[in-house]
Amino acid sequence: MRLTNSLTEYGFISKVFHWLSAAVLIIQIPLGFYLVDMDFGDKRLTVESIHVTLGLSIFYLILFRLLYKTLNPTPRLQNSLFPGQKIIAKLNHIFLYVSILVITISGALKKLFNGEELDMFFFNIEIKDNFELAEIFYEIHIVGNYTLIALISLHIFAVIIHKILFKENLLKRIL
Repeated sequence: MRLTNSLTEYGFISKVFHWLSAAVLIIQIPLGFYLVDMDFGDKRLTVESIHVTLGLSIFYLILFRLLYKTLNPTPRLQNSLFPGQKIIAKLNHIFLYVSILVITISGALKKLFNGEELDMFFFNIEIKDNFELAEIFYEIHIVGNYTLIALISLHIFAVIIHKILFKENLLKRIL
């Protein structure tokens, strides 16, 4: 297995980025929904701390992934079965990255504008509270999460459709 991407398949580094991102999101999304319904207390503070740590982890992971992606070309898609297929795939990937970044940034800003300190691993941030802004960023955070779930669903659905209808094993490229 190659370390970097080739024109036909993803390399080991891209595969690790992909599956590590997927694993963190598989934990993070349900954890966020669980957190919403929790009453304030020690258990909620613990779950929220885990949620924030995972959120910051996915933020940094995506930044490194995007940096790596700019330095290492993405394998080409096979010939499209219909016009626009490559555009849809490219847009879905772009919107996946954007939604993850919007979710993590809005979550961080919600926390900060609630008057809480945010440990960014390398440094701490604290700003003056503004509960109106905190509420706006919370709404952005929620909408971003539903958008991300829809985009992930589309991503998975496309892989399944390609396997069943078009007899293309796209999953093989990233495994």
